[in-house]
Amino acid sequence: MSRALTVSDTVVVGVEPDVVYAALSDVRQMGRWSPENAGAELADPGAPIGIGTVFVGTNRRGRARWRTRCVVTAADPGRRFAFDVRAWGPGRRLLPVRVASWEYTFEPAVGGTLVTETWLDGRTGWPDWTASVFDRVATGRDSFATFQRGNIRRTLDRLKRELEWERGREQAPQDRTDDAS
Repeated sequence: MSRALTVSDTVVVGVEPDVVYAALSDVRQMGRWSPENAGAELADPGAPIGIGTVFVGTNRRGRARWRTRCVVTAADPGRRFAFDVRAWGPGRRLLPVRVASWEYTFEPAVGGTLVTETWLDGRTGWPDWTASVFDRVATGRDSFATFQRGNIRRTLDRLKRELEWERGREQAPQDRTDDAS
């Protein structure tokens, strides 16, 4: 197999690992950072998110819309969060198909947390030529790996910007006005 099946990128976010983990493990919020994901619904909204949690993600790319059923495979607060995409479909019916796995790792670093986002192509049984044709049609790029490299960079940049902005807002002195009437 000659195509790339894994893509990763990193960023240092100026907050603690637990803060980044809490944000990314709340899969309902992923649409805030991802260029494709528009959020998710938990199968059991009242339960804590942990290994085995099932959720359905809503996604978009241009005019295309689809949903994915995912299962959390790692939930180690402040260290690692991962899930497998196990079903895909354009509507309510989702076909069981291994699409991809996503992983986020968190390491203390100078200035905050080193966040690594990794995409693993789940289409390992596809012949390269089939994947190449599909990838060009679906993404307009030469491969899903190339396409995901850009998505991961945008996701990490947006995550960093938002979490650091929120941290700055929390740490800013409160405006106080004295009413000396």
